[in-house]
Amino acid sequence: MFSSLFLAFAVVSLAQAVQFNVTVGGGPLRYDPQFNANPGDTIIFTFKQSNHTASQSTLAQPCVKASNGFDSGFMPVSSTNTNGPFPAAQYTVQDMNPVWVYCKQGNHCQQGMVFAINPGTQFAAFQAAAMGNTTVSSSSSASVTATATAPTGVITATATITGGGQTVTTTYGSFPGSAAPTSVTSTDHKVVVGGSTLTYTPSNITAQIGDTVTFQFMQKNHTATQSTFADPCRSLTLTSTSGQVGFDSGFMAVGSNATTFPTYTIQINNTAPIWVYCKQSGHCGQGMVFSVNAVESGANNFAAFKAQAIRLNGTSSTSSTSSTTSTGVQATQTKSGGAVKMNDRGTRVLVGIVGVVSMVGMFLA
Repeated sequence: MFSSLFLAFAVVSLAQAVQFNVTVGGGPLRYDPQFNANPGDTIIFTFKQSNHTASQSTLAQPCVKASNGFDSGFMPVSSTNTNGPFPAAQYTVQDMNPVWVYCKQGNHCQQGMVFAINPGTQFAAFQAAAMGNTTVSSSSSASVTATATAPTGVITATATITGGGQTVTTTYGSFPGSAAPTSVTSTDHKVVVGGSTLTYTPSNITAQIGDTVTFQFMQKNHTATQSTFADPCRSLTLTSTSGQVGFDSGFMAVGSNATTFPTYTIQINNTAPIWVYCKQSGHCGQGMVFSVNAVESGANNFAAFKAQAIRLNGTSSTSSTSSTTSTGVQATQTKSGGAVKMNDRGTRVLVGIVGVVSMVGMFLA
């Protein structure tokens, strides 16, 4: 009697599971459709043109892979393949908690190519965060203010400044080799980003503590993202070993016929060098970098920073063709029946399913 009830319960549970089909790419940069799902339901991501991923992230960092998240890997599809077959990845829903997904190709995420399972009322906020809430049309403008993160080595110093009939004694963060403050007033430094060339103009400036730097974004789609001298073309937030969070304007899309231009402003709080790059695919590797307070008399000057960016050729390729099996921290994938099976809890989910199947088999016997 007990075995019959258990078997009936197992069959009903399996019968209630739903398969959802999600089309990835194929023209628009989106996952289609969006929906809610129950534990046990499966999501089949079918990849269309050109080369996309289904990678798990978080609400706080939409365009950064979660440390224990699943990742389909890149799924390249030729533009001539319009009828299939198409590569696919399968994910089984574990609970009712939100699952956040993005495409890690180039700037697809920053253009809003994100997806969520059971997001509640937070999907719009998730997508806005992915886009930096700063992508604008040619007929609007945006202005954001941020603070640069200082590297280690900054010490506290005191200086007396005389100017404009004033004498001011100030305590400030001083970086070895940098110049002392010379002005009692603050200045806003305007830097033009992009336009007809892949440059920040000017590309290297000296700024006082209390000054601001305003990046004005011209045509196309650029960023002002804080990095480091050692790793010019990767965000400080991603490379820091001490939890530092660098500023990032997010992508600023500007139409070719724009008459107003978005801006992004940072505050200078000490004399430490600030290293900046454009994270648009390939731009940093072509030398699209910028610095504030680079110590020009030392080895880590602006010219060396730019040379380092070009030498490293920007970030690693975003057109990986891996589409079979890969492993991440606490995440596994296996190839089965033409679709990559993904989970975000290691092998424990698979073991649980095997356990249920074994138990059903035992009761059948």
